[in-house]
Amino acid sequence: MKNIIQNINKAFDHRIRLGIMSILMVNENADFNMLKELLGVTDGNLASHTKALESENYIMIEKQFIGKKPNTKYMATPTGKKAFQDHIEALEKLISKS
Repeated sequence: MKNIIQNINKAFDHRIRLGIMSILMVNENADFNMLKELLGVTDGNLASHTKALESENYIMIEKQFIGKKPNTKYMATPTGKKAFQDHIEALEKLISKS
């Protein structure tokens, strides 16, 4: 029997990373404050999870200044979109097998 959890991606098994990717899948981009507010997380927690997703090449981080204020924007990469879609499909298959 084929392992039904083999396509579940460990990078998305934390709820915050799952939330980040979910937001970025339906929005072209999101800034730090938007993600923080929607997910209800601390600055440090969000930073560590976005860093983990960036290291997998699942998101791209763009830093800039708007006036004198720093602004950090996040976008899902094509690799990240594909990996997340595969993860969601694996979860759907797992649920339908139960």
